[in-house]
Amino acid sequence: MAKKIRVLIAKPGLDGHDRGAKVVARALRDAGMEVIYMGLHQTPEHIVEAAIQEDVDVIGLSLLSGAHMTLIPDVMELLRENGAEDMVVLGGGIIPDKDARSLKDMGVSMIFGPGTRTDEIVEYIQKNVRVADE
Repeated sequence: MAKKIRVLIAKPGLDGHDRGAKVVARALRDAGMEVIYMGLHQTPEHIVEAAIQEDVDVIGLSLLSGAHMTLIPDVMELLRENGAEDMVVLGGGIIPDKDARSLKDMGVSMIFGPGTRTDEIVEYIQKNVRVADE
């Protein structure tokens, strides 16, 4: 039996809007993935610590606050420092194209902007994340 894809969804920083993250978390769960939803106001350190403890395959970061060029690079650096750079990192929210390109250069797998359909996110994860059989 194939192992389920494990996804951690978090809202780093002070952004207080989490409806989109909750919608995505539910869509991933409904698609058969195991989802750990951390909720609002998470630090990069807490996100990486939880991702390692939960042994997730994917980290989904949702940002609307404009702090994406500070918080996401911090997560990426902490993953490298902890030997966990094999986790797929996805970003979502209000992230300008120029910044999205920079984040991808840092190792972020994909950035999903406003209006992205949840089935596109599910399909992207299913195509780009491979888990070993149990």
